[in-house]
Amino acid sequence: MKIYSCETHINRALDEFVAKEETFPNMEPVKNDIKLSTTCEYCEQVPMYVVTNVQSDTTSS
Repeated sequence: MKIYSCETHINRALDEFVAKEETFPNMEPVKNDIKLSTTCEYCEQVPMYVVTNVQSDTTSS
């Protein structure tokens, strides 16, 4: 599971992840090139974070 989230919706993304996956998520900043083609899962804002259960290649280095 991978959830892209803006600053406003990060708590909702974390809560949803824990409820569905029943485990603690990783929350990492999104790379700039991913921000150009992706929006927040809950609105049309630019995503600031990706919430996932594994190290993602969509996060900053």
